[in-house]
Amino acid sequence: MDYNDSDPAPGPGLGPRDEDLLPASAEQSVKVVIVGGFGVGKTTMVGSVSEIRPLTTEETMTLNGVGVDDLGGVETKTETTVAMDFGRVTLDERLVLYLFGTPGQQRFWFLWNGVLEGALGAVVLVDTRRLEDCFAAMDRLEDGGVPFVVAINTFPDAPVHPDDDLRAALDLPGHVPLVSCDARRLENGLVM
Repeated sequence: MDYNDSDPAPGPGLGPRDEDLLPASAEQSVKVVIVGGFGVGKTTMVGSVSEIRPLTTEETMTLNGVGVDDLGGVETKTETTVAMDFGRVTLDERLVLYLFGTPGQQRFWFLWNGVLEGALGAVVLVDTRRLEDCFAAMDRLEDGGVPFVVAINTFPDAPVHPDDDLRAALDLPGHVPLVSCDARRLENGLVM
């Protein structure tokens, strides 16, 4: 994964790096959650957008997931988020955005309850090779009254479709924003 910052964590007793400290002028924070199917790029997006070293809970996938996790379309995936990802973006001198990425597999969805609580909104990250993987996330956000945008992660080998066709396939109401992004790149990743 290409992260904004891949410096090693400070050693014991060294404390946080200056760039990881919250600006003293920050007065307000908001929370945005990044959701979507398994392997769609949520961890990558949090890492590429975050100004601090992201907190990730990536673990190596084991044989215990065989038959439980659907690896269709992500057969080469070797790690998975088992709790959440966390990052931060300072929007201006007074406003800070906290990013929370959720796990994609259904067996970890119980974790979404706490992560979604208090969220200003969400980004539903979508892979056009596996559109059906985003429906459960959109349903859950709609049921919880959490506003969201849909971001099409432009994987190099993914089919490209006109926005009108994607809106129809996803059954998106007109008020839900639909954008394209490359979750690996800071300039494209921040769709909020």
